[in-house]
Amino acid sequence: MPTSAPASLKRPFYRRWPFGLAVAAVIGYGVAMAMHWDDRGALWVKERFESSAERSESVWLPAYQVDIDAKVLPGMEDDEASDVAYSPQTRTLFAVMGKNPFLVELNLDGDVLRKIPLVGWNNPEGVAVLEDGYLAITDERLHDLTLVKVDAQTTTLNHADFQSHDLGESVKSNKGFEGLAWDPMRQRLVIGEERPPKLYSWSTDGRSPLKGDKQPLANDELDLRNLSALSVDPRTGHLLALSADSNMLLELDEQGQQVSFMTLLGGFNGLKSTIPRAEGVTLDEQGNLYMVSEPNLFYRFKKNP
Repeated sequence: MPTSAPASLKRPFYRRWPFGLAVAAVIGYGVAMAMHWDDRGALWVKERFESSAERSESVWLPAYQVDIDAKVLPGMEDDEASDVAYSPQTRTLFAVMGKNPFLVELNLDGDVLRKIPLVGWNNPEGVAVLEDGYLAITDERLHDLTLVKVDAQTTTLNHADFQSHDLGESVKSNKGFEGLAWDPMRQRLVIGEERPPKLYSWSTDGRSPLKGDKQPLANDELDLRNLSALSVDPRTGHLLALSADSNMLLELDEQGQQVSFMTLLGGFNGLKSTIPRAEGVTLDEQGNLYMVSEPNLFYRFKKNP
């Protein structure tokens, strides 16, 4: 004669493990909030209602597909790629390496053209290409921003040879100023603090030493776990904010409102695998998008027509 199942197994699943379900729900909610999935979901829905005209007036990140995926920068696995910036004058890219400070020039396919040692820098984290061969470099540990001049004959750069500007202490000493971008439309540098993410601007003509002090920008829509890098689209003036911890690239318009986003997880936008730790992003005048990731990986994305 068959025996009946224990009374505990006759109870529905949700009554058998109510405590476990509650814990799972709390953990799930916490992860969702930490990753800002609610905000991403709202933005995803908003994206569905954008007109073709509105999309054409933005960078529109959902349309991008990777065409160079995780290319290795040879001999730099111990150097930690920290940021990348596009130079319209040379049509090349300049990336800073943070662990062993140097500047590396790349072509648009991610091939190394030259390495320029950064003497006197401690931990360079941000780079921006300005006007007439000037570059700006931020150092997270020195809490400063330095304007340097680079040309075809430059073989080394010495921190003491250039004027540096104090960025001030960050809220967290080891989570300082990482993001840096040149905004030619508004004649300013945009500077980003890593954690908690904050934005500042500093007026400059892109050639002369900075004057005054940095000024805060609206940060209400910058709901990312950290801020790794910044870039300004030279066509629209929109800001791209990169977050390694959120695996996210976010587009903001001139008013600082969210426009579109791209996840950096494997399986999205053509990526075979998740970008390990995205630390730099930039755009060229055609809208091609470039990223670098620790330790020494290079990515290029192109927009589908």
